[in-house]
Parts: sequence; C-alpha cells; structure tokens
Amino acid sequence: MSQPDEQPTVLQVPLASTPARPKSSSSHANSPLSFPGSVPGVNSQLQGGLVVFSGGSAANNLVDVFEHVRDANQCTLSYVIPISDNGGSSSEIIRVFGGPGIGDVRSRLVRLIPNNDNPENIAIKNFFNHRLPRVHSSARAEWFEILEATHPLWDHISSPKRELIRSILNSFNLEAVKRMRPSSRFDYSGASIGNIFLTGARLFTGSFEAAIYLLSSICAVPERISVLPALNTNFAHHIAAGLKDGTIITGQNDISHPSVPTRAVPGSGLITPGVQTPVPETEEHDKVEDANLPGSLPSLRRPAIVFSKDDEEDLPSRIDRIWYINPYGQEIRIPANPRVLDALQSANTVIYCIGSLFTSLIPSLVLKGVGDAIASPLTRKILILNGSVDRETGPADEPMSGLDFVAAIAHACSDSRGLPKPSEDEYCRYVSHVIYIEGPTAPKVDRQLFSQLGIDCTRAYGPKDGSGRGGRYDSKALQQALESIVGRKDSRLDRSRRNTLVG
Repeated sequence: MSQPDEQPTVLQVPLASTPARPKSSSSHANSPLSFPGSVPGVNSQLQGGLVVFSGGSAANNLVDVFEHVRDANQCTLSYVIPISDNGGSSSEIIRVFGGPGIGDVRSRLVRLIPNNDNPENIAIKNFFNHRLPRVHSSARAEWFEILEATHPLWDHISSPKRELIRSILNSFNLEAVKRMRPSSRFDYSGASIGNIFLTGARLFTGSFEAAIYLLSSICAVPERISVLPALNTNFAHHIAAGLKDGTIITGQNDISHPSVPTRAVPGSGLITPGVQTPVPETEEHDKVEDANLPGSLPSLRRPAIVFSKDDEEDLPSRIDRIWYINPYGQEIRIPANPRVLDALQSANTVIYCIGSLFTSLIPSLVLKGVGDAIASPLTRKILILNGSVDRETGPADEPMSGLDFVAAIAHACSDSRGLPKPSEDEYCRYVSHVIYIEGPTAPKVDRQLFSQLGIDCTRAYGPKDGSGRGGRYDSKALQQALESIVGRKDSRLDRSRRNTLVG
C-alpha cells in the first residue's frame, strides 16, 4: 500500500550482515539450547535473532510484521514481556494468589497461535481469550460450566487437550477454595480464562517458566518463537514512577490507567459499619487475609478489575524515572531473567516496539544485565516510535518528542548498568535507528538532530483514519522499513511491492 500520487519503485534493501557474537556470559551460555529463550529439548539450526521488547495489546498488531522479518532472515524471534502489571484480571489474581502479572504474557502466547483455519486452533484461541461476565453471580455460574466441560467454548477442542486444560483449571479452583476467608475470596468477575490457566499451571508446577511452556505447547506456538517474561519469578513485582515535579506514583495500574477499586465480592466491603473515626488505609487493608504482606502499600493491594484507557487524565508532570519497589515502597534492583540475557547476547537486532513507553518497555530495560547487553556495538537497536502520545508520554501541553522517547530508553538502559544518565551523544549506544510516522498526534522527530547524534531515521507510511488523523503504521510499510535496516538473507525481493518508505 502506498500514499496517493506515489510512483511505484523498487526498494533496494541491503543484505543483512551477521557480525561475530561474543560468547554468552550468562549461566546458560554452554547449555544445549539452540535459540534464545527456548525450552529444553528443542533443537533448531537457526542462529542469531531478533529480540522485541514490548507489552501486550499494541504489539499484538505487529506480530505478523515481525514474523515476516524473522522469516526473511531465517533467524529466531524472542519477545520480552514485563510482568509488573497489577490491573484488570491480573490484579485479583495477584491479590489472592500472589505471583507475577501474567496478562501480557498470556496475550502474546494466544496471539501467536497459528492462523491456519484449523478449527481446534480457533477454538483454543477463543477459549484462552475468553473473559467471564462482569456480574459476579453470572461469572461464577459460567466458571462452573467451564470446569464441568459443558460450556460451548469446549467445542472443537480435542479430548486430550480438553482434559489437560480442565485439570489445570480444576487445580486453580481448588486453590481458590483453599484461600477463601471471611474477609476475602477470589472474584471471578471479568476474569480471563487464559490468565486463570497460566496461574493454575504455575501453582501446580511451582514454575512460571513451566506454565509458559505448557500454554505455548497447547497453543502450538512455533518453536522458532519465544515469549520470555522479563523476570522469571513466582512473586509479584511492582514498579514506581517518579515525576519531574517530585511526585511518586506506585503500581503500574495507577501510572498508566488508574481506576476506582472494586470490591472483591458483593457484601464483603472492607469498611466496618459503625466505626466513627477513620482508620488508616494500610491498617484497613491488613484486616483482609490475602496474599499481600501486612503493611504493604494500599495502592499495590487494591483490586482494580475494571479500568478504562479512554479519557485518561493527564499526569501532573512528565515521568522522569521508573524503578522496581518491594511491597513497602522501597526501591530494589533486580536481575533480568537469564533467558532474556541469553537472547540479547545472541541477537543481531533489538527492537523497541510501540506501546506504553514507561509501563511496557522501561520495566524490562531497567533490570540488571539488560543495559550491558543492549550496549553491545554489534547489535542494531531499532525504536518503532509510537504513532500518538498518551497519558504516560504527556501531559497534553508538553508532549514528548521523538528525542524524548530515545532519551527515556537510554536513561533506563544506563540505570540498568548503575550509571548516571547519559549525555545526548551517548544515546546511540542504546538506540541506533528510529522508525516513525508523521501525523497530528505523533511525536515530533527532528531528523537533523538525530543525524548529528548518530541515529538513523526512517519515516514510514501511516494511513489516516476517518477523521484525517494518523497514528497507525501500515504493516507493509513497517515491514519494508525494518527490512531496509535489518536486511534479509533471501535477497530476492517481491518486485510487485510498492515502496512505502518516505524520505
């Protein structure tokens, strides 16, 4: 697809170079695993690869683009996903069971189910994407239909997979019953079946990594693709944001899209009738017997099942820094998942995907070890700039520019290394290329300034919506832009394709 009045041209794409890689220094360097983030027993002849840092929903729209680029280079593809989300269905799971925020991991695994018109694949995708009703009584009724295999969602799922999935869901249900207390019980309202399955598998096996492997196997995710949590953990990990005006916001949900807390179960309110004097919020939450430690920050304990990303209020000031905190709000430094470091060590290209900058990308970049791996001069570092600004990259009267996005990534990588904020001349160590689109809502890009800093810019075509505004990438244009940077082992081009790169 091309812009109006644009003449067809043949894009000359450079061949991909494959620089020699230093031997991995991580704990898995000498393991028999043949591609980054793979699971034991998987063998592949593919070398090197792409590593994509992303969140959930936004990057799901570009999965096919990344697969085309991966296929053109005959390499592996690893997605690095943060686990700090504490909103939506994940918030209730964390409140009752503890553990990582798994929503984005589940979302990517289900999105990677092959689109081959196989009825079972379609049924499995619908099953793990399904959410229970928002009304508590209806949610419980439907949940038991699923447990008893009488729900229509089971149609077209083979008996072996059905019974395997049911066993994990029943295991989760048993754990939920065991954790019921007068002050707390698990609320199935709006719960994601995929999130419940991942949690049940993690509790059953005692391993988050094993749970991911089980779900990826059921979803038939290709062996050449890995979905790697930024942290391989059985515990909840939260982030905090420091604003430039000194304000500190704790918890990812409050940073990106705050919501009014919901009651865990109708009739189980936390406020005691007849109490005349207000009780401090922390003490009030301590009366609830759940997976949270006594004294934990209330903002990390509140259920946040219902939230909206529409009509978000601006933050009072720009976000200056993101860091991890313990349940009491103290800053902690955590090493990244060793498999993420392995993937980065063997990658030729790192891609920072579109999405929420400070809650989807930065939480993965600030982890110990990540900054050092990304700083390698042998790796291309490509930022796909968002097509519009949001709550995190505002406020509206002072939106972030393209350079501000690059600066945030460079600061996070430097923070990962325990170094002070880098100067602008050092940004190219962490971002070597920027792909962007132009539009009234898109971050402004100063190509001349980027050139002076040693960062290459590629403008891609982004179609306008019905109101004449941009904000979305054309998939062919983005694929072409990535291939012009990454190259391709198969140099034979589809010469019928129109050039969708601009400038």
